[in-house]
This record gives sequence, C-alpha cells and structure tokens, in this order.
Amino acid sequence: MPRGAPVPAPTPPSARVALSTASTYPESTASAFEMAARLGYDGVEIMVWTDPVSQDPEALRRLVDYHGIPILAIHAPCLLLTQRVWGTDPWAKLVRARTVAETLGAPTVVVHPPFRWQRDYAREFVTGIERMAGETDVRFAVENMFPLRARGREVSAYAPDWSPVEDDYAHVTLDLSHTSVSRSDPIALAGVLGERLVHVHMADGLGSAKDEHLVPGRGTQPCAELLELLATGSFDGTIVVEINTRRAESRAQREADLAEALAFTRLHFAAPSAAGLHHTYG
Repeated sequence: MPRGAPVPAPTPPSARVALSTASTYPESTASAFEMAARLGYDGVEIMVWTDPVSQDPEALRRLVDYHGIPILAIHAPCLLLTQRVWGTDPWAKLVRARTVAETLGAPTVVVHPPFRWQRDYAREFVTGIERMAGETDVRFAVENMFPLRARGREVSAYAPDWSPVEDDYAHVTLDLSHTSVSRSDPIALAGVLGERLVHVHMADGLGSAKDEHLVPGRGTQPCAELLELLATGSFDGTIVVEINTRRAESRAQREADLAEALAFTRLHFAAPSAAGLHHTYG
C-alpha cells in the first residue's frame, strides 16, 4: 500500500449472535423468544427437549412471526434427558431435525456424537452424517463434547470420539464450556478446523469436570480471544450464547446474565483493527 494512502476499513464480520433456548431453562421456549427479541439477539437456537413447543414446527413458526426473530439453528434431541423425544431412533431424530430446519429456514442442525452404547449408530455415524449432508442445504454441525474424568483417568462416553476434529465432518460446532471440561485449547481447535467451523456455542468454564456453561468472561476460557480471532477471519457462521441460568433467583437476574453474555460477545466479535488484519483462523 502506498505511503500515505488511506487504510481501508475492515469489513465487519457477518456472523449473527443467537440465543440458545437452553440458556433460559427452566423457563419455556416461548420465554426464550421473548427475551431474545427484547435483549437484541439476532435469532435463536432451538434446543429440542421435553417442552412440546420446542418439538412443534408450527408453534415455532408462530413465535418467529410474533417476535420477528428467526431460528438460526435446531439442536437435535441427543441429550440423555431427551433420549425419547421424537422417538428412540437416532437417525429418525436427525431426519426430523433436518425437516424442521428446512421448514423454518434454519441453516444448521447441531448434533452430538453418539453415545458409546449406541453401537450401530456410532458405527455408521461419520458416513451417515456425510450422506445426510449431501441431501440438503442444511448443515449438520457435529459438536465437540468431552471425556469423563474420575480418579485420574479419562473415559469417553462418545463414539467414534468426543472430539469431532479428527473425523471427516464437513461442519463442526465448537462449544467453549466443553473445551473447558476437556481441557482443550479452543484457539488451536479453531485453527485446525478452519472453514469446517461454522457454529460456536459461546460460554465459559473454570476447567473443572463439570459442564458449567458460565457467562463468557467469568471463567478461564479464551472467549474474548476466540471471538476476536473469528472476527479477524471474517467468520460468517453463527455464534450462539449457551449459558446456564438455572440458579437465577428471578427473571431480572436471568435477563441480566443473558444481556451480559450478549454484550461480551458483540464487544469482542467486532471488526478487526488494521493492525490485526494479518491474523486468520484456519
């Protein structure tokens, strides 16, 4: 660049910041829409769980229309407590999640790796996800989980692995509460994943064996650094605030935590400075 020439303004990152409906538990899915719209989130991620509204695309469409806020992801019901939501066949759950995402215009379905005891599902998971991804424009973003630690030993409850990094998934979700539990480096993971990283669960943790999902900035994870790195790399996926507010003593306290998490994310996921333009992820 010639000396004295004006420095071009960096392009603002285009990723949207969504609220996971899991962040408002034990309040309802409808309450999550209300809070997300009022606090200024760009959309919501639907955690499909035992709340009937989370399972019903028509009810979700009515919430989208009423609050004027889009659904940016569907989190398939693959938690222990949702094992019977939408039946017990894990592939049928993913097909249904894809159908809901297509119906509601959500670009991403978040899915966990199989539990080890789901042997048939685990055996076919990598190739099955690849096959399903080829049948739709919806992205199946496989989420990083974590090993269980006890008496100095680590045991994985997931197969083929708790980490999606080494498997051939086209799209991946990076969860910073899970990197805290697994004691992984999310900055390094983002670099390894490169363009495969399309979805981020923004949370924090203190490095314990508990999946804490703290408000970002309250733990030891490099939340700010990761957001700044993604912004520098023009990340255009979705960043989802997924925090635990179950101990909030009131709606006001819950909303204060959600507002703090959103402000933190927007502050650090901002257009990079000219000095930082040479940094990229991947």
